[in-house]
Amino acid sequence: MNKPITLNVRVSGTLGEFVAANIAENGAYENVSEYVRDLIRKDKERSEREAFERLKLELDRAFAAPDSAYRALSADDVIARNRAHQ
Repeated sequence: MNKPITLNVRVSGTLGEFVAANIAENGAYENVSEYVRDLIRKDKERSEREAFERLKLELDRAFAAPDSAYRALSADDVIARNRAHQ
């Protein structure tokens, strides 16, 4: 398990008002920490969804290519190609 980190964030003006409107009696969250954790979870989900969509597009392009566009690769070829892209 990873060690928890503590974040200190100062928010003022309209951003502070927006946060305040989303916590306590009037908002969907009990406290600022809960709100921030939910925002981070949603951002993580968005990032994972975008990565999945990029992969899906890449696979769609690969499967749409004609058989003549493919060439046989050995395991050594794949390893060498991957090392070159690191």
